Amino acid sequence: MNDERGWSRSSGVEANMRTAAVWSQLHDLSESRRQELGRPLRVLDLGGGTGGVAVALAEQGHTVTVVDPNADALASLARRAEESDAAERVSAVQGDADTFAASVTPGSIDLLCCHGALEYVEEPGATLTRVAEVLAPGGHLSLVTAQRVAAVLARAVAGRFDQATAALTSADGRWGEDDPMPRRFDRTDVADMLSRAGFTTLDARGVRIFSDLVPYEYIDTEADRQALLELEELAATDRRIGLSALGAAVHVIARRD
Repeated sequence: MNDERGWSRSSGVEANMRTAAVWSQLHDLSESRRQELGRPLRVLDLGGGTGGVAVALAEQGHTVTVVDPNADALASLARRAEESDAAERVSAVQGDADTFAASVTPGSIDLLCCHGALEYVEEPGATLTRVAEVLAPGGHLSLVTAQRVAAVLARAVAGRFDQATAALTSADGRWGEDDPMPRRFDRTDVADMLSRAGFTTLDARGVRIFSDLVPYEYIDTEADRQALLELEELAATDRRIGLSALGAAVHVIARRD
């Protein structure tokens, strides 16, 4: 079921703390491109996992292929799709950043989502080059990836000043051997990689600016959750005092040249 803005209620992406700000921007982009092209989009979700974003896009009428190496995640995707009204527009391919391009016709994708996956690939620059190859000219990339600055702030707030220093100074943005994240990026590095891969960055904004730091006990009512979502949305689009730069992740919209 969709609401008056066309947002999917069954997928829950517009109400989830980790996805709401990303979905807001992705929804607007996909609808704008649909109007420009005069048809639904051909979407590839690289590392799309259980399909929260993929199913939401399919419920807007777009055709979505999810590529993920995890068979269990793809099984969850299939169940999620079957529970929606868009199962026929969602397909799954078991694969990864090194192999996905082999199953896609070059230049055939209108929108590619890569959310929380670039941190885990062996060669991020090479992955972005493959992404560019499967996108149609003028096609768009929605990229969400971890930011170094948020890890530095979180470690310092936790009193782990040694780990904050490590995250700030290490080449990969990690705070130590026990850090579960393989790498984090500085926003300038992401922009440079995209440029080298043949993209023009259209927008970059921080997401999860507060939600990863606020203790769960402070979000124990629906009113609290909604207030935090609204604050996140305002901060993500802030251009005055730079709060967007502090997000745990950065959401980049880029266009293939």
